Amino acid sequence: MTGAAERSGCGAPLRFGTAGVPRSLSGASHLDGIAEVRRLGLQAMELAFVHRVNVRPDQAPDVQAQAHRLDVALSAHASYYINLNSPSADKVKASRYRVLQAARVGYLCGADTVVFHAGWRHDDAPERVYQVVRSHVAEMSHILREEGVHICLRPETTGKQAQFGDLDELLRLAQDVPGVRPCLDFAHLHARQGLMNTEDEFEQVLQRMGQALGSEALQDVHIHVSGIEYGARGEIRHVPLPESDLNYRGLLGVLARLRVSGRVICESPTNDQDAVLLWHTWLRIRSDQC
Repeated sequence: MTGAAERSGCGAPLRFGTAGVPRSLSGASHLDGIAEVRRLGLQAMELAFVHRVNVRPDQAPDVQAQAHRLDVALSAHASYYINLNSPSADKVKASRYRVLQAARVGYLCGADTVVFHAGWRHDDAPERVYQVVRSHVAEMSHILREEGVHICLRPETTGKQAQFGDLDELLRLAQDVPGVRPCLDFAHLHARQGLMNTEDEFEQVLQRMGQALGSEALQDVHIHVSGIEYGARGEIRHVPLPESDLNYRGLLGVLARLRVSGRVICESPTNDQDAVLLWHTWLRIRSDQC
């Protein structure tokens, strides 16, 4: 299907893929996951370092070679257990280590992005939380550059208001710290208040990003999409796209109309099925617009 899109003159500036190994291969290796992603016709995979960094440095060259051979773009998702705003110095130290290790090993695997949830607010004043997170992210970015680890740090828009990571905070962070850009999780943005689910709202998010970071940022987006269940406090859990009210067709239409480039990673429990659904839906929308 990629070839058909290219022959039409539309191109295929977005790559679609799974968060972690496709669920149909649950428990399989990253090498097998990359091969399955390509077999499904997808073009990206996010290495799921969410519980631990489960690739040894000596294994990383094989992962990179497999991804390069099959033309699968890699990113990495750091541990879920990160809180840069923790009142515990030990937890902050461990959080920083987890981000840095995901970045280091991800880079050895060929990933150019590491995604992470930055932390929790703990009833602290918003500006104080921002300054604490900014300080740690800036230091981590500096450490990685000094080590020659050229990877983009992408704090993610979060699904609960108690978490650091609304759009304004992440755009400001990307303006303030070199080597940082946001990961736009549209399911999380929707879950925060049950809003952010119309084409106008999707377009506003992307326009705000372009205004804050320059139009080139829209040619290198990193987007998460999944079905989502939410309540008064925000995100409850990820669900398959067909079971969710997320307006993913509207989102894909906006991405196609604005000719946004980059990656769309699916975090649904049925990540492989939903990633293929997103890819094929986007191709149809893109073809109709050409």
